[in-house]
Amino acid sequence: MTVTEDRPTEAGGEIGRARRRKEDQRLITGRTRWTDNIQLPGMLHLAMVRSPFAHARITSIDTATAKAAPGVVAVVTGADVEGKQGLVATAWPLNAEQKTPDHLPIVVEHVACAGEIVAVVVARSAAAARDAAELVDVDYEELPAVLDLKEAATDEVLAHPDLGTNTSAVWTLDSAAQGSGTDVEEAIAKAREGGILIEREYRQQRLLPAFMEPRSTVCDPTGEQLTVWTSTQVPHILKFLVAATTGMPESKVRVIAPDVGGGFGGKLQTTPEEFATVAVARLVGKPCKYTETRSESLLSGHHGRDQWQKLTLAAEKDGTVTGLKVELLADLGAYVGLVGGGVPVLGAWMFNSIYKFDAYHFTVRTLLTNKTWVDAYRGAGRPEATYAIERLMDELAVEVGVDPLQIREKNWITHEEFPFTTVAGMTYDSGNYEAATARAKELFGYDELRAEQARRRESGDPVQLGIGISTFTEMCGLAPSRILGALNYAAGGWESASIRVLATGKVEVLTGTSPHGQGHETAWSQIVADRLGVPFEDVEVLHGDTQIASKGMDTYGSRSLVVGAEAVVRAADKVIEKAKPIAAHLLEASVDDIEFTGGRFGVKGTDKGLGMADVAIATWTGHNLPDGVEPSIDADATFDPENFSFPHGTHLCAMEVDTETGATTMRKYVCVDDIGTIINPLIVEGQVHGGLVQGISQALWEGAEYDEQGTLVTGSFVDYTLPTTADTISFVTDHTTSPSTYTKLGTKGVGEAGAIASTPAVVNAVVDAVRHLGVDDIVMPCTPERVWKAIQAGAAVTTEGERGAQPHFDEGAPNADPAAGLAEGSRQ
Repeated sequence: MTVTEDRPTEAGGEIGRARRRKEDQRLITGRTRWTDNIQLPGMLHLAMVRSPFAHARITSIDTATAKAAPGVVAVVTGADVEGKQGLVATAWPLNAEQKTPDHLPIVVEHVACAGEIVAVVVARSAAAARDAAELVDVDYEELPAVLDLKEAATDEVLAHPDLGTNTSAVWTLDSAAQGSGTDVEEAIAKAREGGILIEREYRQQRLLPAFMEPRSTVCDPTGEQLTVWTSTQVPHILKFLVAATTGMPESKVRVIAPDVGGGFGGKLQTTPEEFATVAVARLVGKPCKYTETRSESLLSGHHGRDQWQKLTLAAEKDGTVTGLKVELLADLGAYVGLVGGGVPVLGAWMFNSIYKFDAYHFTVRTLLTNKTWVDAYRGAGRPEATYAIERLMDELAVEVGVDPLQIREKNWITHEEFPFTTVAGMTYDSGNYEAATARAKELFGYDELRAEQARRRESGDPVQLGIGISTFTEMCGLAPSRILGALNYAAGGWESASIRVLATGKVEVLTGTSPHGQGHETAWSQIVADRLGVPFEDVEVLHGDTQIASKGMDTYGSRSLVVGAEAVVRAADKVIEKAKPIAAHLLEASVDDIEFTGGRFGVKGTDKGLGMADVAIATWTGHNLPDGVEPSIDADATFDPENFSFPHGTHLCAMEVDTETGATTMRKYVCVDDIGTIINPLIVEGQVHGGLVQGISQALWEGAEYDEQGTLVTGSFVDYTLPTTADTISFVTDHTTSPSTYTKLGTKGVGEAGAIASTPAVVNAVVDAVRHLGVDDIVMPCTPERVWKAIQAGAAVTTEGERGAQPHFDEGAPNADPAAGLAEGSRQ
């Protein structure tokens, strides 16, 4: 159900109006300013010399030939900027015992993954720099590399020999220990004796964010201030870390994120390339630009997911869930990213999802390997958790012998029970899973498709139909500073906004969030126009420049609307309160008699009134203000929520599977999401569609693969399978609404919902189509080859009369226990 009209939901209202985005005009016409478009006088260009080895020691670097090449100004090694290049930092050490290897932008001696920067060529053109990079002669002593996650857990080969182990950290959440539930081992023992006990192992493959615009950085060190333009989601965080790790005064650092062409978490990072560009520009004393190639982006930009998951679910005979035990091995890659160590922990509160477990135990062991580092990717921990529990609920339904929706309805939190504190200790403030599911079933034609599925099975149709379900919730608005502090997160989660009412009545909004495609300029304009009663067109939103919007925590974790826009609302309310005394004075009335509605200050019981523009010009002139009132109605606000927000939804997917070839075809996809108050349905529709495609792509197509030497063999779009419009169908989307109780707007967040919910819905559908053939799992991505092999393996088992022990198809995976070596940790 696509919204295409600029129409309000009620006369004159901006909240809920499907406005086309302000940003689109300059983006579509090519009048935008990407970082790579920036040209500065005397600017030089950089090319990175990268290690071809996954693990090696640098024995020598010969730069003479490269320095003599045409157009080359300098060749810089790590030794040339040692102590001055900063450090790629982590903001989320899980505990004091965490092992965190130093991450130098330009390595000096030790290479821990292929693609690490070992030298930087500086030239007068990008082409000359790239050509000369081929002439830098680096000698390496290749070292044994650890590439497999389970093998890393054995410590037989070390990614960083100086650390003495591949284990970075162990972190545990225990419902019994924290008082939010009972002991999980007791629940498991009871289920083993007289209930249902399900143990499963799932693999979350490694993914590449593959954003549209490759990363680019321009640094100008001339003058008294260092200015950095960069394609980033986190300009404020980058500014702080450049200052903190190089020793530069923070007041002398300015970071600008111009238009940013997508990120999906892949630009939630302070990158080696950014620090290297800053270090080299300062060294040569001239503006420098680096723009990565697509192959560099896929190789050295951080990756996402990459977990082994072992789950044990305990239930009573009737399907009532009682306990859940989760054991994870999470691949960090070669280094601990900005929030990479904490990403699995974000999933810790979501494995229990919408279900009422009595006991819960979660343990994650984060491991270092000689692969590209892993950090947040759309959903960050929540998709991994949702996938596992939704796959597991289907397994429970099979054991009980009921429809998968029925087992979910039996165990979920009912709408009358909100607010509800889960077994993981998280309090969900609002929701209605029944309403979302009922609407999804209606739009999907659930009963009719189930009937068609039964007919196909009875007839032995070679193309079978499967129905997949995902009823999910997620924690959005990564923010509450006290909670983040309790989890050892280094920064706060608040957000800042300022509103300036200009003399002409126009309004400028300064926001600490930094968009990369979300439509902040449009949505923030709608919110302010609605709040202040000014025309939508009269609101200008400024962002992404740390010298203009000086305070902020940036954009990630579906926090922009839930946290950032709440700061905007509070700033707007302060504007109204500051303007009331001035309006009262001009209207010769008491402040207590002034009311503000529809953009006008009026005197109660009369028709006397002034518009916001009238108050703005009177304030600017300062000719007739009340005594003691300053000539300004501008306002600042900082919002730090008391809790996360919890959007939810029901996603239903129908997949056709050709049992003779393994080919899969999507027949229908319906999702009904509850994201609280909707500001702009058109933007929401776009966010949902994009998220759906990414989640579906993980289920069916995407996966980053390395060879035995640690070379990324899916390092181009020839080998890494991204979907096109030809590979997807038209989705049916709708919404139910249960507003958040923690915010004035009642919003919950939508940026990651599609990517979180869709992956298990698709895989559940594929497995459901062939479960009667002896298959209960297929490792993602569910390519035709993997589906076909799973069917053959299932047929072999059923032929031998072993239907009760269905095969877990796991192509090429080691047989070791994924939780082998998991040590007991403590919740920090």
